[in-house]
Amino acid sequence: MYHSLTASTPHTPWNKGKLIGQRPPLKKQEIWSIRVRLQLSKKVRDLALFNLAIDSKLRGCDLVKIRIRDISTGGSINSRAMVMQQKTHQPVQFEITEQTRIAIQNWINQSGLKFESYLFPNRCQNSIHISTRQYARLVKNWVKMIGLDPSLYGTHSMRRTKATLIYKQTKNLRAVQLLLGHTKLESTVRYLGVEVDDALEMSESIEI
Repeated sequence: MYHSLTASTPHTPWNKGKLIGQRPPLKKQEIWSIRVRLQLSKKVRDLALFNLAIDSKLRGCDLVKIRIRDISTGGSINSRAMVMQQKTHQPVQFEITEQTRIAIQNWINQSGLKFESYLFPNRCQNSIHISTRQYARLVKNWVKMIGLDPSLYGTHSMRRTKATLIYKQTKNLRAVQLLLGHTKLESTVRYLGVEVDDALEMSESIEI
C-alpha cells in the first residue's frame, strides 16, 4: 500500500531555529581577551588549540588530526608547517607564531605526548584525537566566557579570523586564497564576503 503526503501533514523546515549564514571572525581584542582568560584559567591545552586554530586557518577536521610530527622537528616546534587537507586533498602551509609555539610546547611538556601522538588526543581514548564536535563545543565555550553569543560563532569563525585580518590589511585575495588552501579564488571571495564588505566601505565613504 502506498502512502501519500496530504496538505495536513506537518512539515518542519530543516533550518527552523538554526542560524544560517557565515560565522563572524573574531576581532583582535576578542582574540586577546580569550587568550588572557585561558592563561588565567591555566587551560594549557585550550590555549595551544586556540592559538594554533588562529594561526593555521585550518578546517576543524584537519586541525584536530594534527600530530606532533606534523609541526615539530628535533624536539622543537617549527615556525611553518604543512598538512594535507581532507576536503580538497591538497597541501596547505601555515605559519606558527612564537606565542603559539610556546603554548604548544607547554602543552606537550605537561601532557607528556610523544612524537607520533595526536597533538590534541581524546582524553578518554588517547589513541584518537578530539572530535570536530568537541572542538566546536570548545569554541563556543571560549566565546561565551568573554561575553559573546555562542550561537553566532563556530569553528569557521576561527578559520576566518586571521584570513579576514590579513585581507583587511593587504587587500591581497590571492595570498588569502593560498593561506586558506582554496583551489578557486571565487571560493575565497565568497568565504570572506569581501565583495559585500568592500562595497559597503566604498558606499560609506561617499557623502551625497
